[in-house]
Amino acid sequence: MGFLFGALGLALAVLVTGVTFTRIYAARVAALYPPKGRFLTVDGVRIHYIDEGPGTGSPGGTVVLLHGASSNATESMLGLGKALADRYRVVAFDRPGLGWSARSKPDDMWTPARQAQVLAQALRQLKIEKAVVVGHSLSGSVVPHFALDHTDVAGAILILSGVTHPWPGGRVAWYNHMAASWAGSLLTRSLATPLGLMLFRAALAQTFAPQAVPPGFVEKAQIPLVFRPASFQANGVDIAGLYEAVRQQSSRYPEIRIPVTVIGGDADEVVWTDLHSRSFAHDVPHARLIVLPGIGHMPQYSRSDLIVAEIGALAVQIAAPAGAAS
Repeated sequence: MGFLFGALGLALAVLVTGVTFTRIYAARVAALYPPKGRFLTVDGVRIHYIDEGPGTGSPGGTVVLLHGASSNATESMLGLGKALADRYRVVAFDRPGLGWSARSKPDDMWTPARQAQVLAQALRQLKIEKAVVVGHSLSGSVVPHFALDHTDVAGAILILSGVTHPWPGGRVAWYNHMAASWAGSLLTRSLATPLGLMLFRAALAQTFAPQAVPPGFVEKAQIPLVFRPASFQANGVDIAGLYEAVRQQSSRYPEIRIPVTVIGGDADEVVWTDLHSRSFAHDVPHARLIVLPGIGHMPQYSRSDLIVAEIGALAVQIAAPAGAAS
């Protein structure tokens, strides 16, 4: 009996310590990495976005950037946005629940289709039409819905190292299932942050491999924002439901009619290019597929020149008179 009480006391002490650490850490991170952009409200939920463009003259179109898992709009701007903003209007969103964007309660924003719907409504509020919508990694599951259901705001899409199809086994990391479980709120407010901080450096290195993580990336991209409890839980819920989401939506890809470019690295060990990028390009017959030799999951940091050029080609294609572009 004494052993049982001792074990319960130890577990309680660990939880209390975790809760205290998480609260202190979350407050410190919020102070260190405040919002860099503006807010608008969609369906009662505040969405954070960064909106930049040429200082003078008219932009050559609009590019919308959607980040992957465990990320945010600042990282999108770091990887691609700054290189695009001297020529285009660039709008980078924090997906619902990530960065500084909120999430509805109860949560109905975890599916790629719902996230696309919310962000398309945000673009309509911003009076944006026929943009090039770029989705990296997890957002590779989101941008096809712009091409299927929101072609008033999307004129073309570019999928970058994106998740588009179900994968063998459907497995995701255990901590994402933990965050998405019935006890997710308790766990993300006590143990998830310290556990995540212990694991994330190795995960980050794997994400960039075989390329190196750029110096200062974690701070410049504001990655610690994801370790706040609400963001950690939203991220986990998104990932835990991703397999079923892409399994259901992939049958619709042949319906896509707007211009599509798909880019992946053949050394990507996070999202398999042969499974996802090649399959998506096969399902959308007119899609342009580019496979980058020796490049991992983050080509926007090693081949930004090529990606910016491909975004520009899509922007030109959108702007061309009807019938002028192939």
